[in-house]
Amino acid sequence: MRAWRGETELALGSPQQRAVLAVLLLRRGRPAGVGELVDGIWGHDPPTGAVPALRTYVSRLRKLLESERTPGDPPRLLVSIGDGYALRTEEITSDLAEFEENLARAEGFRARGDSRAAARLLSTTLAGWHGTPLAGVPGPFAETERARLTERRLTALEYRIRVELELGCHEAVLPELVALRAAQPLREAVCELLLVALYRCGRQAEALEVYASTRRTLVDELGIEPGPSLRAAHARLLAGDADLSPPPVPVPAADTGDGPDPEQPDDPDRDERVRTTTGDVHPSQLPADLALFSGRDIELGRVDALLPAEDHPDTAVIGLINGMAGAGKTTLAVHWAHRVAHRFPDGSLYVNLRGYDQGGSVMDPSEALETFLVALGVAPQAVPEGLDAQAALYRSVLARRRVLIVLDNARDSGQVRPLLPGTPGCLVIVTSRSRLTGLVAGHGAHPLTLGPLTTGEARAMLTRRIGAARVEAEPEAADAIVELCDRLPLALAIVAARAAHHPGFRLTDIAGELRETHGSLDAFTGGDAHTDARAVFSWSYHALPSPAAELFRRLSLHPGPDISTAAAAALAAVPPRPARALLAELTGASLLGEHAPGRFAFHDLLRAYARELAGTEDTAERRGTALRRMHDHYLHTTHHASAIISPLRETLPLPPSTTDGGTVRFTGPKKAMQWLRTERHVLRAVVEHAAAHGYEDHAWRTAVGLDLYFDRLGFWHDLMEINSAALRAARAVGDRLGEAHALRGLGFFHTRFAHSAEARRDLGRALELFRAEGDAFGEARTRRCLAYQANGESRYTVSLDHYAHARELYRAKGDTSSEAIVLNEVGWTYILLGEHDKALEHCEKAVALHQEIGNPTGEAGAQDSVGYAHHQLGQYEAAVERFEHALALYQEIGDHYLEADTLRHIADSRLAAGDRDAAIGAFRAALALLEENSHPEAADLRQTLLDLNASEPGASGPA
Repeated sequence: MRAWRGETELALGSPQQRAVLAVLLLRRGRPAGVGELVDGIWGHDPPTGAVPALRTYVSRLRKLLESERTPGDPPRLLVSIGDGYALRTEEITSDLAEFEENLARAEGFRARGDSRAAARLLSTTLAGWHGTPLAGVPGPFAETERARLTERRLTALEYRIRVELELGCHEAVLPELVALRAAQPLREAVCELLLVALYRCGRQAEALEVYASTRRTLVDELGIEPGPSLRAAHARLLAGDADLSPPPVPVPAADTGDGPDPEQPDDPDRDERVRTTTGDVHPSQLPADLALFSGRDIELGRVDALLPAEDHPDTAVIGLINGMAGAGKTTLAVHWAHRVAHRFPDGSLYVNLRGYDQGGSVMDPSEALETFLVALGVAPQAVPEGLDAQAALYRSVLARRRVLIVLDNARDSGQVRPLLPGTPGCLVIVTSRSRLTGLVAGHGAHPLTLGPLTTGEARAMLTRRIGAARVEAEPEAADAIVELCDRLPLALAIVAARAAHHPGFRLTDIAGELRETHGSLDAFTGGDAHTDARAVFSWSYHALPSPAAELFRRLSLHPGPDISTAAAAALAAVPPRPARALLAELTGASLLGEHAPGRFAFHDLLRAYARELAGTEDTAERRGTALRRMHDHYLHTTHHASAIISPLRETLPLPPSTTDGGTVRFTGPKKAMQWLRTERHVLRAVVEHAAAHGYEDHAWRTAVGLDLYFDRLGFWHDLMEINSAALRAARAVGDRLGEAHALRGLGFFHTRFAHSAEARRDLGRALELFRAEGDAFGEARTRRCLAYQANGESRYTVSLDHYAHARELYRAKGDTSSEAIVLNEVGWTYILLGEHDKALEHCEKAVALHQEIGNPTGEAGAQDSVGYAHHQLGQYEAAVERFEHALALYQEIGDHYLEADTLRHIADSRLAAGDRDAAIGAFRAALALLEENSHPEAADLRQTLLDLNASEPGASGPA
C-alpha cells in the first residue's frame, strides 16, 4: 500500500497501521467497529493493548490524511461512528476503484459493439497490476482480500482474453493462455479459452490433449468431472463446430453500488496513464546514429508511411530493408529507428543477427532471444531452454508493450520469425541481403529494396565527408568517384576516408586509381563493371603497409563476434603497442570498425574479402600457426584471470605454450573479472571454434578456466554450451581427463537448472573418470558438486558423505585452502539441517585455517557463513559483526558480487533485529553493486526493496 497527497507520498507507518487503513478503504465508506478492526488486524487472539494501539493508529492516520485540518475542527475524512470508524472516500481515488471503473467502462464499450476499444482498455487496466495485492499488509482481513482481489484479476484477465478471441486474435493470445493454464491448471475457464485458441489456430489435436489432461487433473486431484461449459466446448471441438467460441460472460461488477456510468465519454489520457506503468525496464539498444547521414529522402518517406497514425496500432508493423551488401541498409535502419523511437515509450531492442558472417557464426535465434529477454528485465537464469519456450516468453513479455525492434543483417525468414512479437503495438525493422519472401508472404512485412544512392545524394555524401571546397574545386573528378563507386555508401565511405586522410591528394588522381584497379568482388556485384566494390577494397588493402595488410588477413580468422587489441596482437605475433598502431591503420582506412574502445569488428563484406586474401596469400601452415597463437592467448589469459581472482584455488596444470600468445596480465581481481565479462561471447565462440577446428586440448582446458567465474556472473546458458563443446572435443580425441572435466562442468550446471537426473548422470560419470585417472583434485571437486546437488534436494546425509571424501582427498594432497573451503561447505550443510552449533564449529575451523594460510577470499566466505549461523540462532548482533568482517575482506579483494551477497546478509539481520532503515541501506548498497556489474540477481534484490517499500509506504524505493 502506498498513498499520495498530490505529488507528495505519505508515510503510512507500521504494517498494522496500514492494515487499519486497508480495512477502512475496502469498507468503501461503511463504518467498521473496533472489534471488527481488531479481528481483521490481529485475528481472534489479539495482543494485550490491541484496542489502545488501534486508537493510536487511527489518530496517526487522521493526522496524516487531514494534515491541513485546523486544530479544533472535526475530522472530515476519517470519522468516528458509534464504537468504530469510517473513511469518507469521496475525496480519495485509488487504483482499485479505477480498476473497477475501467471494467465497467470496458463492458459498456463491448455492449455498444466496440469490442476493440474494450480489449484495449482491459489490456491497459490489467497492465496496471504490479505484484500481489496488499503486499506486506498483515492480518486475516488482508489475507482474505488478497485472495478475493487475485480472483477478480484472474476473472478480468479471462474476460479480456475472451473479448480478444471474439476479435479473432487467437494467435496473439495463445502464448499467454498456455502460460496461464500452466499457472492455473484447475481453472476450467482458462482451459476452455485455450481449447478455442488452439482450435482456431488449426491445432485441434493439441486442443483435444489439453482437454484430456485437464480432465485427468480434475478427476485425480478433486474427484470431479469437468463442468458443463467445458464439456460443451469439448463436444463442439469433436464435432468440428466452425463457430467454436465460448459464450460471452459479463465483466464482474463492483462489490457495492452500481458503479460508474459505462456511457460516460472516454478519457483520452486514461489509457496512456495506465500504459506508462506497464513495466520498469525500458531498454535502449539502438547503435549511435551516423552523424554524417545524408540523403535517402525517398526511402525515409516510404518507411515513415508504414507507421499508423493512431497511437495504438492494430497490428505489429514489420518493415524489411533489403539490398546488396554495402548499400547502407543498417545505416538507414538505425537512422530511421532514431527518428521514430519517441513513438515507442517501452524501449528499443537491437541485434546484429550476423546472417552473412563468413566465419560461420550466424546468430541462432535462441541467442538473440536470450539477449532480448534479459534486456526486457528477465533474469538470465530465468530464461527457459529451447527456442519455442524462449519465443513464447518473449511474446508474453512484449504483450501490451510498445517496443521498437531492429533485427539487423538477417540470413533468412526462419532466423527472424521467432523474434517477431505476437501482439499489436510494436515496430520491427529487419535488414537483410535476401528478399525474405517468406516474411513478406507469411507475416505481411513491407519490403523496401535499397539500391545505390542517387547521384545528388552520393555527391552530397562525398561533400559532407571531405568538404565542399575540394568537391567544388574538382567537380568532374568528384562525379567520376561517385560513379566509379556506383553510388554505394560503403564504397564511397572508404574512398572518402582515403581522401580525408590525404588532403593533398587530387580527386582526379584518386579517380584514376579507381579506374586502374577496378576488379570484382563476387558478393558485391550488380551485373555491371561499375557496380563492383572489390576494386575499392583491393585498392584500400594494397595501400596498407605490409604489417597492417597481414593483420587485416589474420583478423578474418578470428571467430568473433568482435576482437580485442590483445587478441589481434596474438594473431599477428606482435606486441600490443604496435598492434594498436596497425589497428589504427585499418580503422583509418575504413577497413575495420572500432565499436568500443579497444574492441574491433569487421563489416561482414570486408571480412569476406579479408578471408579471401588469407586463403590466397597465406599458406595453411601460417594460418594454423596464427590460430594456435590465438587459442594460446585465450587459454592462458583465462587461467591467469582465474589465478588472480582466487590465487589459492586448485588449478589445472597447463602444458607450456609453444607460441607467444601474449597472455594478458591483470593487476587485480576486479580487472580479471571485467575481462571475463567483456569477453563473454568471444570466449564462447573461441571454445566452440577450438572444438571444431582441431584444437581440442585448448577447448576443454579453456572451459575449465571459465566455470567458476562465469557461474558467479550468472552466465549459465553460456556454460552449458561451452562445456558441451568441451565434451565433444575431449571425446573426439579420446582425452578421458578432458571428458571428466567437461562432464563435471555440465553436471554442475544441470544442477543450476534443476535437471536432477542429468546432473547425477554427468557428475557420476565424471567421478568415475577422475578416479580412474588418479586425479584427486578432480575427484574432490566433483564430490563437492555432488554434495551441492544433494543439498538442493535435501539429501544432507549424502552431501556430508561427499564432503568427507573431498576433505580427505585435499588433506592427502596437503591442500589446506581447499580443505578449509570444504569445512565451510560442511558448516553450511549443517545450517540447512538446522544444526547451527555444528555449523558454527565447522565454519570457525574454516576461518582459523584460512587465517593461518593467509587466504582472505576463503576467510571472507567462512566469516559470512559464521554470521549466517548466528543469524539462524537469532543472535543478530553477533551475525552482523561477522558479516562486517567478511564485507571488509571482500572490499579489499574487490569481489563486488560476494560483497553484495554479504551486504544482503547484513540487511537480513538488521531487518530481523528491527532496524529497518539500516537494512534498507544495506540492501541499496548491494543493489548498486549488482546493477553496476549487470548481475542477474539485481532484479530479485530490486523486488525485495519494492516489497519493503510496499510494506512501509513512507520509505523511498530502490532508486
